[in-house]
Amino acid sequence: MLLKQWFFTMFNAQYFRTFITLVETGSFTRTAHRLEMTQPGVSQHVRKLESYLNKELLERKGRSFTLTETGRRAYDYALKLFAEHEQFRHGLDDDSLDSGDCRIASPGSVGLMFYPYILGQQQMHPNLTVNYSFAFNHEIVNDLLEGRYDIGIVTEAMNHAELDCSIWHQEPLCLVVPADFAGSTLSDLMGIGFLNYYDGINHANALLRANYPDEFRSMTHFRHQGFTNEVSMVLDAVARGLGFTVVSRLVLETSPWQRQVKALNLSNAVNEVLYLLRRRDSVLPKRYEKLLNGFHAQRVQEKTPLMPSTL
Repeated sequence: MLLKQWFFTMFNAQYFRTFITLVETGSFTRTAHRLEMTQPGVSQHVRKLESYLNKELLERKGRSFTLTETGRRAYDYALKLFAEHEQFRHGLDDDSLDSGDCRIASPGSVGLMFYPYILGQQQMHPNLTVNYSFAFNHEIVNDLLEGRYDIGIVTEAMNHAELDCSIWHQEPLCLVVPADFAGSTLSDLMGIGFLNYYDGINHANALLRANYPDEFRSMTHFRHQGFTNEVSMVLDAVARGLGFTVVSRLVLETSPWQRQVKALNLSNAVNEVLYLLRRRDSVLPKRYEKLLNGFHAQRVQEKTPLMPSTL
């Protein structure tokens, strides 16, 4: 018990705070003034820190000093210590809009644009930390149930007793063909074949049925030119002239192959519906609402039809 009390007496975070200030000011006098201490008090903190570490931190030269190797390492550690402390403190504030931890998972098609938006928010708000996972729908459900993430965004409605599922967002689907493709009929599309990905068949069925109601029967009538589980890469195959595909406009707008492909003009729009998942027993900090609604506002400015966000 006495040893435990000694440890916590010796390991005093204020000693590290004093040491940081001393290194930054380069002066015992200026450190005392900034921290509203006496100069002997500053010296005492440094000596106690040296005693705790059993190493000298300073090479004293009259009124000046330089850091020893241990001093430099202690300074780096102290900076990290207080940065993590501030991050932890802000993370406990559920009412904070711009600080704390967020844990989010989504399919790649959503993350291609939502994750860069989040990174922009982190640049503006350094105390905001986001752990973002790209995953398939079933993986997101499992991660939420096991507590790895707080919210998940999925491409199909989920019915689970422990999860709340609500419509979060809608993005138009695009029928994407090679840039030099001159056709427009269903027969023309059947001629070049279909490039599939995780949600490709479902998206193609919905969009083609809405725009070719008298001709379209099923995607089984199309020649399948290949499959990739990474939606962002399917447009590479389209750009090479290997076939057509149907993707969310989010995917098309973020693709490096935009100049090598094009979206056909269709009469009837069909949206991909994205769903927000969360555990029914969870109370989400307000920073999640700001991120979700902020992304909505950005898409509204880009003249994309959106659904209101509900948490």
